[in-house]
Amino acid sequence: MTIELSPNCSLTPRGAVLFFGSLCLVTFGIAAIMATRGLWPIFPFAGLEMGVLGWALRASLQRRHHCQIITVTPERVAVETRNRAHREQVEFPRHWAQVKLRRADTHLHPSRLTIESHGRSYEVGSFLTEEERQALAGRLMRSVGRINESPPLGGVPENVRLE
Repeated sequence: MTIELSPNCSLTPRGAVLFFGSLCLVTFGIAAIMATRGLWPIFPFAGLEMGVLGWALRASLQRRHHCQIITVTPERVAVETRNRAHREQVEFPRHWAQVKLRRADTHLHPSRLTIESHGRSYEVGSFLTEEERQALAGRLMRSVGRINESPPLGGVPENVRLE
């Protein structure tokens, strides 16, 4: 069984450029009008505001390249995490692995879904919504089983993609 997880990034690079350009046009247009009335110090603040917005848009667009692939075989559970230039793979023996959904300490933080075995743990689906994380936890618990339990993989769909 293979599950591929990726964040929902509906904003395209072209859409981000159009959004950023239109906001710059409005912001600097208003700043220019205010500067003609003697309020020239508004320009550095407008520039700072647009700089922070540009940084936030860039960070948001970088999420498009994040991906986690969870592979459950009769012998092992493997989690491969990919970013644009970084790739990390963690493997656990399926017979000893367990899936845990940990509640957050406060209601402001999301729960954490981890796969654990032999004192090691690895978080999966940190970018998912709470409902998606709970559904993934249920699916993984049914496929991986508890410690010393390896349920058959036959009843689970082969390839599942969550976004």
